[in-house]
Amino acid sequence: MTGVFYILAFYAAGELLARLTGGWVSGGVIGMILLFAALCSGVLKPDKVRDISRMLLGNMAMFFIPLGVGIVAAYDLLSQNLWSIITAATASTLLVIAVVGYMQQKLGKKL
Repeated sequence: MTGVFYILAFYAAGELLARLTGGWVSGGVIGMILLFAALCSGVLKPDKVRDISRMLLGNMAMFFIPLGVGIVAAYDLLSQNLWSIITAATASTLLVIAVVGYMQQKLGKKL
């Protein structure tokens, strides 16, 4: 039960920081970064959140059900903008591949 508290506390802290900074980064993302920093620095022991993390990861497919329902509900809007969506998805995928490849080459030489 303490694991749920820690996860929700970091989420709430992230939401608070997002609101204070104008919301240009999602509160959930800020909360994950704070949780990661706390785990890496040793402020929070991994044992405290291990059980709830495994449960959430084990049931992750459930979290995609609302996404699927939203896509079906917005079918008309998606079909009107299909080429824009495909173009944006393709361009962003290629950009991510290029950046990751470049960083891997740069960091691979240092290791």
